[in-house]
Amino acid sequence: MFSRAFRTIRLALKSLMLHRLRSGLTMLGIVFGVFSVIAMLAIGEGASDQAQKQVLELGATNIICVSIEPPQQTTNTGQQQGFVKRYGLKETDYELLAATIPNVTRVIPIREIVREARYRDRKMNVRLVGCTPDYLDVNHLELAAGRFLTEQDDYKNANVAVVAYDTALELYRYEDPIGKTVTINREPYRVVGLTKRRTASAAIGGSLSGQDYNKDIYIPRSTMKTHVIPNNTDVSRQQGSFSAKEIELTQITLQVESRDDVLRTSQLVRESLDINHKEKKDVDVVVPLELLKQADQIRRIFNIVLGSIAAISLVVGGIGIMNIMLATVTERTREIGVRRALGAKQRDITTQFLTETIVLSGTGGLIGVILGLLTPYIFSGIRWFVTTSVLESSTANSEMGRMFSGMTPSVAPWSLILAFGISVSIGIIFGLYPARAAAKLDPIEALRHE
Repeated sequence: MFSRAFRTIRLALKSLMLHRLRSGLTMLGIVFGVFSVIAMLAIGEGASDQAQKQVLELGATNIICVSIEPPQQTTNTGQQQGFVKRYGLKETDYELLAATIPNVTRVIPIREIVREARYRDRKMNVRLVGCTPDYLDVNHLELAAGRFLTEQDDYKNANVAVVAYDTALELYRYEDPIGKTVTINREPYRVVGLTKRRTASAAIGGSLSGQDYNKDIYIPRSTMKTHVIPNNTDVSRQQGSFSAKEIELTQITLQVESRDDVLRTSQLVRESLDINHKEKKDVDVVVPLELLKQADQIRRIFNIVLGSIAAISLVVGGIGIMNIMLATVTERTREIGVRRALGAKQRDITTQFLTETIVLSGTGGLIGVILGLLTPYIFSGIRWFVTTSVLESSTANSEMGRMFSGMTPSVAPWSLILAFGISVSIGIIFGLYPARAAAKLDPIEALRHE
């Protein structure tokens, strides 16, 4: 049985090699079809992995409450200039959540504001963050040198600061920032720590904007309240007019004991905040675990859509195989007649031509799988070309380039098996009709064929 199968495969290869160019061109449809299926699924998996990584960086056991500016802000004066917008999270919200929400291990109040930081003759705009010591762990920051803020710093309203990587590079260049000062609002702060470079987070959720942790300066929350914005009002002046925003807290992050408690606890948080903010619509609650589940659903849909689109090219390749095999049957009509006259049965002729199509599609599928395994390297080459040559002229394109450069395709083992299996199935399905057409030829008419 095995020797017969071996002879059939050898005969199929011999027949295909008689027309190398035609066989090769026919095989290309299957090669690129299999490659496109694997590549599309790999890109989908890579995009999904990136999205899930960004969500996990927010913390799967975290619940994030954020202040948002309402669509229409009512003012006391009704004027277009010179008014104060009051909205967002309050200190009372923080106290309420800390005292009433169960299963919460940490409640972290955060106030963020943009300020100019100076060191000697150097200056830059930074995100000034008033926070507690827990901020470091919750946001997955790591120290490169020195220490982070302590409870004692917060208790004493200490003028100490922790600078982020890019901030230190811009202000201090090649100097060690630890022990030096940074001036904010004309007040000096002693630098006690330096954080390592951290990947910026993309905007996740409708209310949670992207954050670049590398251009931050962290100070105690109490110091922020007493020295930087004692009345919680941030004033900005433009062309002789000014506008002001009064926000007590930019964000409150709650950390829950277990993932199982996150969704239930988040509902309690929403209900608690609705007491004072439901009508104003100036607060939103972002739950990374919910976003993670949404990202997983999107990944499945993405894979189905991309896989279906790529599978169409395999069908096109299968049609090409059928077309070539039908032409081959016509060319080899006399050969078929001779084999039938020598005693070959219909199933022998069917097996011979079906084996040829399977060898053709299987070889193409194998080459396509090898190319599919090279998808990350091919994508890296394309990414290098796009990010260095095409996208450097426009700011918007540069942003797209950064998104493009942050993704790496992930080849799933199951996609290799799926694509190869589809290619062989395509060979069988589209090769069956020509094989049966060859087997049904009348031997006498076949022998007369010129």
